[in-house]
Amino acid sequence: MSGNYDDREYKVWAVDDVVYGPVSFATAVEWINELRILPGMWLYPMDTCQWSKASELPELQEHFASVTPVSEKPEPSEHSPLIADVPVGTLREVRLLRTMDDQQLGRFAQFMEVEKVGKFDFVVSEGESGNAMYLLLSGSLRVRQMVGGRESLIATLKPGEFFGEISLFDDDPRSADVVANEASVLLKISEDKFDELTEKMPEVATPFLMAVGRNMARRIRADNERHKKDVVMMHAKGR
Repeated sequence: MSGNYDDREYKVWAVDDVVYGPVSFATAVEWINELRILPGMWLYPMDTCQWSKASELPELQEHFASVTPVSEKPEPSEHSPLIADVPVGTLREVRLLRTMDDQQLGRFAQFMEVEKVGKFDFVVSEGESGNAMYLLLSGSLRVRQMVGGRESLIATLKPGEFFGEISLFDDDPRSADVVANEASVLLKISEDKFDELTEKMPEVATPFLMAVGRNMARRIRADNERHKKDVVMMHAKGR
């Protein structure tokens, strides 16, 4: 049986809530023998679009049968893994992704990449072409514009917040710099990857687009309220 799967590769969700790989079929078998892969762990065959329990993959079942389980080895939780090097619960802290179920999140995450930046590093620069959206997982960022050689702070972004979603729909120049206040970890989805997602998995792209739309609507309402207050204050000063 195993000969049919010699070219298959897997991502492995380990008991430390980190996804490793991809690893080859031969390595997966070796890890089973070393008890590094247990029957209840989740694996992601790279030629499929879903996570499965290791014990449910036919090509691995015979290898589990020949290994004596070790009771003190912890079983992972029932929640499926999401993206390599990112603890499972982290994406749930991003407001845009909270409406997705685990399977949708797992598929969506395959189109994203982890980007790490150091303190004072630029994530994006004002004037450059926008072609990606970012979600902040850890750290802190500031959105700024330079006016007359001085920094004008627009916003401070904390974990769970995001920016650049408009870049998924057009590639107009960035309107501001985004700079790291400290070492930070982000998830990035490029315009090309998002186009691929919408083409291959519209059922996954749809809840994300709905969340983006709701967020844009909230921002527009907030901007309208600020504009109303500014107008009222201007009229009050003119009296």
